[in-house]
Amino acid sequence: MPRKLFGTDGIRGRANQEPMTATTALSVAMAAARLFRRGEHRHRVVIGKDTRLSGYLLEPALTAGFIAQGMDVILLGPLPTPAVAMLTKSLRADLGVMISASHNQYADNGIKLFAPDGQKLSDDLEEQIERLMEDQDQELAGSDALGKASRLEDALGRYVEFVKGTFPCGQRLDGMKIVIDCANGAAYKAAPTVLWELGAEVIPVAVQPDGRNINDRCGATHTDLMRETVLLHGADVGISLDGDADRLIMADEKGNVIDGDQLMALIAQAWAKQGRMKGGKLVTTVMSNLGLERFLKTIGVGMVRTNVGDRYVVEAMREQGCNIGGEQSGHMVLNDYSTTGDGLLTALQVLAVIGEAKKPASQVCRLFEPVPQLLKSVKVSRDVMNDPAFLAAIKSAEGTLNGSGRLLVRKSGTENLIRVMAEGDDQALVQKVVGDLTAMIAA
Repeated sequence: MPRKLFGTDGIRGRANQEPMTATTALSVAMAAARLFRRGEHRHRVVIGKDTRLSGYLLEPALTAGFIAQGMDVILLGPLPTPAVAMLTKSLRADLGVMISASHNQYADNGIKLFAPDGQKLSDDLEEQIERLMEDQDQELAGSDALGKASRLEDALGRYVEFVKGTFPCGQRLDGMKIVIDCANGAAYKAAPTVLWELGAEVIPVAVQPDGRNINDRCGATHTDLMRETVLLHGADVGISLDGDADRLIMADEKGNVIDGDQLMALIAQAWAKQGRMKGGKLVTTVMSNLGLERFLKTIGVGMVRTNVGDRYVVEAMREQGCNIGGEQSGHMVLNDYSTTGDGLLTALQVLAVIGEAKKPASQVCRLFEPVPQLLKSVKVSRDVMNDPAFLAAIKSAEGTLNGSGRLLVRKSGTENLIRVMAEGDDQALVQKVVGDLTAMIAA
């Protein structure tokens, strides 16, 4: 059966339209509960969310579905996605749920599921959930076996202490002025608290969520606010998270953006010097810049590329025995600490390197010069990826770049878009290749 609901990062869509309706959320919860009810113990699930208005719609629907199947529900309230993954494992829950559409605007929402070990579900488990959703004969719990719901009052505090515990022992952020942009999202309380308690002078922005302003001209996909605030206040560094705080982009004291590739290079170099890097390789995706690959070779670190999506990065990390992986977009997984991307945790690792170097971020965080790279996304209403003429154009473009760059054309896993990325030493050639292919898509 082809998968219809789950994309590369759970289920996502327009809130109160299929599949992001209360009806579908209820069905997902009931099916997931049936799949993860194993043994005779009292089963429980943790549910977290970001700050979207539609969280009030989906949270009770999911809760009802789990209760109907006899699972107890622990409500966490607004917390980052990595906090939900951590608490799923910490609380010995049978399942974890995060209600979020990550970096999307407030009108969208999504459902991400975590297994008892805090890992995102495999394709196979998601397919099993979809098959169970089609079963018309739902096996409901008896009236005396219904689940119940409660709220974990110290969920925020647990996550704050966990993240602080990943900062190198003996180091502090005293004397460092840090801008933190929380995207009016899930980390609006946690991130400023962690930085302040570690000693930093904190300048928080986008920390007043109203249900509709998540990712609105702020956060990791809109870094101007963070960069401008760094310059305005003369800060040492800027940190920008996305709506569910699993993504990180930073800025140096000059307001220059430090993207995921540079951040991964920095952590890989530091951990390799400390003898902490496992597997001798960094796992990243096909989107990472060729400059990163070339830099890693100079420090004796290998590189493994996967499909786009942090779930594929994590799978490759497990297979390769690696402990650092991530994406240019800012999703980074440090599996010594976390089972999924954690923007705040990653930022602390970067701040530790900056603090130890006792140099400005601009001198510490730019380790390589990226080769010219251009990415364009085009909305589609037809299946161009099976169009023979378009496939022939892709093959021709790859031949044009042969030896001097790379081309990637892929369908988005979360939106109705085709993304075209090319990179190479010849910027004019890169622009021509991308321009020709996107024009063909739009025609």
